[in-house]
Amino acid sequence: MKESKQKTIRALLSLSHELGREERGMAILGEGNTSARIDDGRFLIKASGSRLSDLRSTDVVECKSEVLLSFLEGSSRTDAEIESALFASRVSARSKKPSVEALFHAFFLTLDGIQFVGHTHAIAVNKILCSPRAREFAEKRIFPDEIVCCGPSSVFVPYTDPGFSLARHIRMLTMEFLKNYGQPPRVILMQNHGIITLGRTPEAVLAAMFMAEKTAQIWTGAAALGGPTFLSQEDVDRIANRIDEHYRQRVLKL
Repeated sequence: MKESKQKTIRALLSLSHELGREERGMAILGEGNTSARIDDGRFLIKASGSRLSDLRSTDVVECKSEVLLSFLEGSSRTDAEIESALFASRVSARSKKPSVEALFHAFFLTLDGIQFVGHTHAIAVNKILCSPRAREFAEKRIFPDEIVCCGPSSVFVPYTDPGFSLARHIRMLTMEFLKNYGQPPRVILMQNHGIITLGRTPEAVLAAMFMAEKTAQIWTGAAALGGPTFLSQEDVDRIANRIDEHYRQRVLKL
């Protein structure tokens, strides 16, 4: 178990460093966070205020899932209560405080097949999420590789106060997605905030994140030229269910 945990920490650090690379413009200063599942009861998450670009093992906090999952069952929580729950969730009292967004990370890591989570404030994506066309960007698709890496649709979360309220809204909308599609989403887009990507592997999280950022750049350019032109639902379903695309997803560890 100890070696498995160390392997997961190394994978989480590598994922964090990739997302935090300055030239990618996805996270600066203390922006964004990452997490990884250890087992049914525990997960790892970036500490509050630490940087993705140079995250160290001492900046990774091991948390007890049930403490945060139970906390989410309340109808409302004060800032002081949230703070107490975050500290109480730590496996070691010597650890740093986990990110406030540990609340939604704890939920995502209970989903079938989800082992890693990444969250950033990617520039191109946020250009659209801070516009009147944010929901359209989340729910429609414009080219095949977007579907392969990001899924047939994304969860769209209208702007919500970060912390407890946001985690509750994310959980509700993700459960609706699961009901409609029969599988977890690959991408969650939060209006006026940022992007979350989920996956079985760090490669899956990165692929969805990078493809969403590429899509946002293409989407914005197409919008300036009178578009974008969206794929039909029939075309989206065809790409999402092609045997050759499923094979490619396995090869790419998606």
